[in-house]
Amino acid sequence: MRTRTPARAAAVLLILEGVALVGIAAWQIAALTAGDTGSVESAIALLVLTFVGAAALVAFGVAVRRGRSWGRSGGIVAQLLIVAVALGAATGEYAHPLTALALAGPAILVLVLLVLAARDARKDAADADSENP
Repeated sequence: MRTRTPARAAAVLLILEGVALVGIAAWQIAALTAGDTGSVESAIALLVLTFVGAAALVAFGVAVRRGRSWGRSGGIVAQLLIVAVALGAATGEYAHPLTALALAGPAILVLVLLVLAARDARKDAADADSENP
């Protein structure tokens, strides 16, 4: 099965999101070593979860590039979670609308690309079924 443009673009963006999370993890490590954390245990737990999220996003990106449906599904869930975090950043007493926009913009773009990639994969599967009765 060939990979189409929306899937390729989504794969690249998912991998870039994973790389960005590695950058956030580096920032967390710097804060941890500088003693700029309230709880060392919580900081370490958050650091581990950040690395897990980064690995998951990269894995989803590779899977989407290879045409695997689980990569698209996982990527869609990840983007919905990012949009939820963006909504939280946009509301409340300590709202940061620009941060919310910086989070939601790429997530919505990747979400649209993943839906288009899923549509293309479904169409390819239907075409393959019609060719092989």
